[in-house]
Amino acid sequence: MSGEHIGIVGGGLAGIAAALTAVDGGADVTLLERRTNLGGLTTSIRRNGLWFDNGQHVFLRCCTEYRRLLDRINGSSQVFLQRRLDVPVLAPNGVMASIRRSRLPAPLHLAASLARYRHLSIRQRGRLLTAAAALLRLDPDDDALDEISFGQWLAGRRQSDRAVDRLWNLIALPTLNASADEASLKLAVKVFRVGLLDRSDAGDIGWSSVPLAELHGGNARRALEAAGVEILTGSAVTSLERSSAGTYTLATDLRRVAVDAVVVGTPPRTAATLGAFDDVAADGLGASPIVNVHLLLDRRVTDLRFAACVDSPIQFVFDRTASSGATAGQCLAISLSAADGYIGRGSPELIQFFMAALAEVFPAAGRARLLDAVVTRERAATFRAAPGSDALRPLGATKQPGLFLAGAWCDTGWPATMEGAVRSGSDAARSALGFLGGRPATLVRHLEEAIP
Repeated sequence: MSGEHIGIVGGGLAGIAAALTAVDGGADVTLLERRTNLGGLTTSIRRNGLWFDNGQHVFLRCCTEYRRLLDRINGSSQVFLQRRLDVPVLAPNGVMASIRRSRLPAPLHLAASLARYRHLSIRQRGRLLTAAAALLRLDPDDDALDEISFGQWLAGRRQSDRAVDRLWNLIALPTLNASADEASLKLAVKVFRVGLLDRSDAGDIGWSSVPLAELHGGNARRALEAAGVEILTGSAVTSLERSSAGTYTLATDLRRVAVDAVVVGTPPRTAATLGAFDDVAADGLGASPIVNVHLLLDRRVTDLRFAACVDSPIQFVFDRTASSGATAGQCLAISLSAADGYIGRGSPELIQFFMAALAEVFPAAGRARLLDAVVTRERAATFRAAPGSDALRPLGATKQPGLFLAGAWCDTGWPATMEGAVRSGSDAARSALGFLGGRPATLVRHLEEAIP
């Protein structure tokens, strides 16, 4: 493989994973990223000496490829992972419940928690267990499940609007970036089966203890440089040209890079602009936004690491005091998935609105003084995981020899998550290595057991 050159377009998690897999496989690698930093949509901004992530990105214990990437870039010591799933669920009326796993094997590990779930009536709790049992009978690889919404399926299992709002959407919104009524049943089944029902420890939640710009960007840059990857940041690829000999030239405003194979790890619309993906399919995948409202308060208002909320505009709130660098008070990040209703609203309006909502959940917040606030927006954070979307997601190998796709929007079997992004990048690089080695360029699927 010595001398074979692979170009990676895009320095997000998919591009980072692709570059490391390719260089570990013996190829020379050049990674081109239009931003000045690596990390893509998982990054941070710095304001008044503090760090604010552009989204509250979490992972689960079952995210084995993402966790392996953390190991590879020496980032595993910079994340927190629950020993056992425990999600506090708060309501403005003071009622608190938890989604917590027991020591029982799956799927019984959640039964006691759901049976005591105080945000639903006893009858509604019983129906939760019935629907969960029905989910276990569905095949995540059944393409027919992509034809209807998760909400339609839940309604057919006697799940009330209250149960959808207070339980099912707590999981669907952050993992699918879509509500149950808008999400593909196929993608929802993947989330609930792999993330919660098939293994008792799969759903334990983890997140970064440092700014994402350091966890992904800084660590990845050091690991890539140590491996010999050429990194060209601030280099937007404007065209992708294939020669008659089958090699490629990646053109930027500053230079041209000749390579033997290419992995395009950009969003679908950018990939289509480069001729690596179909325009119609890119439009069909659409986009779903994420908004985060970061509030720096002059005092601590909660001792919880994080919480979900019901009957509140707040979906999830995380304590990011330590990772922000704040030495006093408390920094809370309110995470809003499928945020179509908020993406166009001004920052002052959102800050005032969510300060009031926070005080309804944490009364101490009503007595706190707001020291600073930041609103981060990702208008196209993920593809829109609607029914029919899964059929539009491409495999890593394109029809053009030597050209491969990567990104959480590609067909990995996972929704648009960090795990999906890493899997797509690693698989696309393996396919590129196989192509350069004279083997068929096939997408390899990896579903290893979770790391102990």
